[in-house]
Amino acid sequence: MRFLASVWLLLVSMVFLVACDSAGGDDADNLPAPQPPAGSGTVSTYLALGDSYTIGQSVPAQERWPLHLANLLSPEGIRVGEPRIIAQTGWTTANLLQQVKAQNLPGGYGLVSLMIGVNNQYQGRSLEEFRTQFKELLALSTQLAQKDPKNVVVLTIPDWGATPFGAGYDRAYISAQIQKFNEVIKTEATTAGIKVVDIYDLSLMVTQNPSLLAPDGLHYSGLMHRQWAQRVLPEAKKILTD
Repeated sequence: MRFLASVWLLLVSMVFLVACDSAGGDDADNLPAPQPPAGSGTVSTYLALGDSYTIGQSVPAQERWPLHLANLLSPEGIRVGEPRIIAQTGWTTANLLQQVKAQNLPGGYGLVSLMIGVNNQYQGRSLEEFRTQFKELLALSTQLAQKDPKNVVVLTIPDWGATPFGAGYDRAYISAQIQKFNEVIKTEATTAGIKVVDIYDLSLMVTQNPSLLAPDGLHYSGLMHRQWAQRVLPEAKKILTD
């Protein structure tokens, strides 16, 4: 039994670090930039940058939180069309920086979201390295968001230590580390004039509500993705209607 448990942990670790071909786990970094949708009301475009939490590892594509956000904005008279997503399971800040720079993206997005850092923590990357690369990502996000930091929103890192997968690790240590990374996120985003939406507390709800978890026991279900989107919604509305 101990051998089988070790094999299970190894397999799930591979899911955490490496992009796979399961539903919702494919990367979307090569999608063309969306055109503003037709229709009345506020019309804009949306770029989502991140890792497995943005690409929606282990959930259907339509359950990714950026798509939930776009759908929540529509009844408010705000149309962003299909969000462009540049994200992949296992990406660190360094990986995301490399991909964003390689894309030669247009700079006219009305909304840019950034959710990154869990793999820096998981891989034991330093806070100093994370801070440097995160600040560069904030600057790039601002450049892509019509050169306006007020058009960017940053999400904090959820606590994967609270998931069933986290049972194989020192949960107290994981939580402490993630909170340190989140403090860097909050400090640097605020300094850059960028709004932070804190979703950390939502990730702790998995201990009481397993339906918030994806089948792999590590990532989050479409229900959790929708809760993230609902928390981002007020800031997104403000950004897109100002």
